[in-house]
Amino acid sequence: MSVAFDKPSWWQRIKPVFQGFDLPLICIVVFMCALGLVNMYSVGFDNGTRFIDQSRNMMLAALMLFLVAQIPPQKLMALAVPLYTVGVALLLATAVFGITKKGATRWLNIGMVIQPSEIMKIAMPLMLAWWFQRREGQLRGLDFAAAGALVLLPVAFILKQPDLGTAMLVMSSGLYVIYFAGLNWRLILPVLLAGAVGLTLIVSFQTQLCQPEAKWVGLHEYQKNRVCTLLDPTTDPLGKGFHIIQGMIAIGSGGVTGKGFMQGTQTHLEFIPERTTDFVFAAYAEEHGLAGGITLMLGFLALIFRGLVIASQAPTLFSRLLAGAISLSFFTYAFVNMGMVSGIRPVVGVPLPFISYGGTAMVTLGLGLGMLMSIAKSRGLMQR
Repeated sequence: MSVAFDKPSWWQRIKPVFQGFDLPLICIVVFMCALGLVNMYSVGFDNGTRFIDQSRNMMLAALMLFLVAQIPPQKLMALAVPLYTVGVALLLATAVFGITKKGATRWLNIGMVIQPSEIMKIAMPLMLAWWFQRREGQLRGLDFAAAGALVLLPVAFILKQPDLGTAMLVMSSGLYVIYFAGLNWRLILPVLLAGAVGLTLIVSFQTQLCQPEAKWVGLHEYQKNRVCTLLDPTTDPLGKGFHIIQGMIAIGSGGVTGKGFMQGTQTHLEFIPERTTDFVFAAYAEEHGLAGGITLMLGFLALIFRGLVIASQAPTLFSRLLAGAISLSFFTYAFVNMGMVSGIRPVVGVPLPFISYGGTAMVTLGLGLGMLMSIAKSRGLMQR
C-alpha cells in the first residue's frame, strides 16, 4: 500500500519569509523611494548615470531591508557588542593609518576603502539598546553615565577626523536611546537651556566672534566659517556663502506649486552645488514648490510616526529602544539636511534619506529599516 503526500506549492514554501512585514511601513517606504527616483531623474538626468545608479542603490537597500528583517531582534542584540567593538577599532585604525582627502582622514583601506564612521550609525543604537536591556529593572545614574561614555568614545574619534555631520548623527542616535531609556528631564533641561544661551550669545556677538583672528575652542577653522557664513552669507556671496544663497534662491523661486518637473532653472543651469547629494532638497523645492515640500515632510512624519508605533508595541526593552532611536534618526537626517539648505543650520555633509544620491547612505538606510521591520515582525509573532 503506497501513501501519497501532498507537496507544498512554491508559495507555501516562501510564504513564511514574507509573513509579519509591516504593510503601512512598506507603503511609506515605497512612496518615499518613488519621490526620490522621480526627483533624481529630473536633477540628475544631465549628470551621467545618477538615475540608474540610484535605482541600483535603492534595490540594494531593499535587499538589505529584506535580509535584515529575517533576523530576530534577539540575534540583532547578540551583534551589538561585536559590531560596536569592531566599529571603534576601525575608527582607531583610521586615526592611525587612515586615508586623508581634502584635509579629512575618514577612510581606511582594508583591501577595499571603507568609511568606518558609517558603521557607528547602526552600531551605536544597537549597543546602547543592548546596554539598557542588560540593566533593565536596576537602572542607576552610573548606568546613564556609562551609556554617555559609550556615545562619546566613537564621537570623539569622528570629530577628530574631522566629520561634524556624521558625529552629529551618531551622537543623536545614542542620545535618543538614552532618552527613551528614561533619562530624567532635570538633566535634559539644563543642557537645552545652555544650548539656547549659547546660540543667543553667538547671534548677539557674531561681529566680534566672526573676526579672522577670533578662535573658537573645540572647532576647526572651517567649522567656525560655516557658522559665521550661516549668520550672514552675504559677507562672501561668491565664496563660502554661495551654497546657502543659491539654495535659498532655489527654494524661494519654487513658490507654492514649483516650476515644474525638469523645469528648475537654478538646478539645470548648475547654480545649485551638489544638487544630487547634499543640496538635493533645494532642487526638489524649486521644481515642486511648497506643495512638494509639504508632501515630502508629511512622508517623513508618517515614517517617523509608524516607527514610533512599532516601538511602542515592541515586546522587549531592547526592541523598543532600538526602534525608537531608528525612527527619530530619520527626523535628525531630514531636519539637518533641510535646515542647512534653507539657511537655518550650518552646512554639513548629511544626506536627505530617499532623496539624496549615495550608495553608502542608501545601504545604511536599508539596514535601519530592516531592523525596524524585524522588530515589527517579532511583534506580530508574539501576538499570534
